[in-house]
Amino acid sequence: MDVGAGDDHSPEAVISRWKFAVSQQYQHMLDKTTPHVLRRWIGCLVVAAVYVLRVYLVQGFYIVSYALGIYILNLLIGFLSPQVDPEISDGPTLPTRGSDEFRPFVRRLPEFKFWYSITKAFCIAFVMTFFSAFDVPVFWPILLFYWVVLFTLTMRRQISHMIKYKYVPFSFGKLRYDGKRAAEGTSPNMD
Repeated sequence: MDVGAGDDHSPEAVISRWKFAVSQQYQHMLDKTTPHVLRRWIGCLVVAAVYVLRVYLVQGFYIVSYALGIYILNLLIGFLSPQVDPEISDGPTLPTRGSDEFRPFVRRLPEFKFWYSITKAFCIAFVMTFFSAFDVPVFWPILLFYWVVLFTLTMRRQISHMIKYKYVPFSFGKLRYDGKRAAEGTSPNMD
């Protein structure tokens, strides 16, 4: 029997259909979580706590934790940065005066992708703690000190960028279109 392209019962076709169905279900679950910001972040904190507990109990995998910290710092910079950097942009920039036209803050990394990337990173790091190849012996206080210095310098640069170009990446306390103060997660320009 010749296996042709039209054979729906071939192993490749069955696997392909199965992967497509699982992918669709996974995407549907992600889409359903989109409006539930607080619940998503609580779930992320639970995943992070499980990872921290695992690292604490096995007393190792500090290099994995360090790499995870650097990755999260990189994501945080993307989350706090505008999509169009006013420093290198020739096009429309953020409003700097009250008379300028209102342009909502658009993040380089939207909140949902920020949450999804952090949660996925913690899950991957958790799985890595089950493989001894990733448990590189290292003096962890040096890694922690270096990460804190890196975080401090990076946040100082980011905050000075925010001050220089007069933007705030959060919507807490900003007036919404209906004149009320925006609460966490309810602003229309959150992403």
